[in-house]
Amino acid sequence: MGRRGWRDLDESDVRVRPGRGTRPRSKRRPEHADAAHAMVVAVDRGRWTCALEGDPDRLVTSMRARELGRTPVVVGDQVELVGDTSGRADTLARIVRVADRSSVLRRTADDTDPYERIVVANAQRLIIVASLADPPPRTGLIDRCLVAAYAGGLTPVLCLTKSDLATPDEVLATYSALPLPIVVTNMHELHENLSTQLDGRVCALVGHSGVGKSTLVNTLVPHAERATGEVSGVGKGRHTSTSAVALPLPAGGWVVDTPGIRSFGLAHVTADDLISAFTGFAEAAEECPSNCGHLGGGEDPECHLDTYAASGSGRAEQLGSLRRLLRSRAGRDEA
Repeated sequence: MGRRGWRDLDESDVRVRPGRGTRPRSKRRPEHADAAHAMVVAVDRGRWTCALEGDPDRLVTSMRARELGRTPVVVGDQVELVGDTSGRADTLARIVRVADRSSVLRRTADDTDPYERIVVANAQRLIIVASLADPPPRTGLIDRCLVAAYAGGLTPVLCLTKSDLATPDEVLATYSALPLPIVVTNMHELHENLSTQLDGRVCALVGHSGVGKSTLVNTLVPHAERATGEVSGVGKGRHTSTSAVALPLPAGGWVVDTPGIRSFGLAHVTADDLISAFTGFAEAAEECPSNCGHLGGGEDPECHLDTYAASGSGRAEQLGSLRRLLRSRAGRDEA
């Protein structure tokens, strides 16, 4: 048969190669019905240490599954694991799901930084540790931690350490108008009220370096240094004070030890986030003019919160505390 020209060809003579990507892709993902429940207790450079069913004796090292993409997974997260969950050396499970969070403690590097850093998830209490001397208490940082706790859905607790070196009277007077539990401790005595706040809950500890946070952790958690190494030891040899780690409490619950902080930025918190944590004030703020900053005085002379506070006993003191926190949120920390 002679060679045919292109004019003699028909459809049956043409072979069309399918282009790349023409094959339909399924959007279905594995359901992982047999996934095991766990809590994240440490994070270290792409590896997550998880406690199966919240049991501190059943630790599993995990990686994030590809289908999660860049979904952030932090200490305190409730997750679902598949793969090798035996916890044996040199084994890895995969985190395939992250449950919705009941609370989130966030901070930014400063008040202008748009990048939020999640410190811990699903904590019920935020224990703000401040020393009464050496170093002296910094109410600006305490206020900022209070703002972050209220905005993130955590119940704040103020723990004042080193009461053997200074009296707590001035700090107690500063925060007396807030519904804020305050525990006073020293190097020789751990107040039993602190254990009452912690037991059976997930609680995060924050504070400056040198305020006695490590001493508290070592007192609350027997063999804390060993436990810290176990929950964060993924063979990398990294010192655990550089990241948050959850440690099991003897009476149940977890205490999340966080690194000492130099600053607590609040770029992610709005004034309404903060006001909503104060009973009654959120409803009153709805009567304020548009774009009211709720700071009162010459800055917000028509703020309706003044009228609301004048109508009830004790509300004026609460408003004073609220506005101190609002100034702190706005970067106008008082000395």
